[in-house]
Amino acid sequence: MATGDQNDILARLKATAVPRWFSDTTPILDAVLFGWAATWAFVYSLYAYAKLQTRLLTATDGWLDMIAGDYFGNAVQRKPQQTDASYRVTIQANLLRDRATRNSLIAMLTTITGRVPKVIELTRPSDTGAYRYFMGYSVAGAYGSISLPYQCFIRVYRPLPGTTQYGLLDADIYAAIDSIRPVDSTIWTQLQN
Repeated sequence: MATGDQNDILARLKATAVPRWFSDTTPILDAVLFGWAATWAFVYSLYAYAKLQTRLLTATDGWLDMIAGDYFGNAVQRKPQQTDASYRVTIQANLLRDRATRNSLIAMLTTITGRVPKVIELTRPSDTGAYRYFMGYSVAGAYGSISLPYQCFIRVYRPLPGTTQYGLLDADIYAAIDSIRPVDSTIWTQLQN
């Protein structure tokens, strides 16, 4: 007998009955209480199911899709035939992911492509070089400019054939970059094999 099942509810109902009103065998009372117990067991099962749907770690079915919709809109969709456990991991990864930083951009692109991208920020001396710092302009890899703030160049390498990431579309890479970048920035992207 589990908490909230029909037999549990029946036992609880019988326990509240006044003992002196009924004899030891009460088939008619048992039938009436059994009907009520069935109804209350169903209500309890709905309550238990609804309670599960209130948290990301226990939500199932369409409720998990609703949680993703609340946090991400249409950005994180369930793939066809994707299980609840797999989709939950996807939601958690996107929910806790760092955004709007150079490191978060590199980490995300490395994860989805399997290869580390090359990022050049135009106002970052370690990317471009500077007088008396890294021994001159264009020595560290590119020519920088402080007159072009909030811009960077990224060379993204497509996944290698035979890797788990192979088959990733260019549109998926652009969408991933767009989900990470700060709103007021421009990211010039070059895709290479």
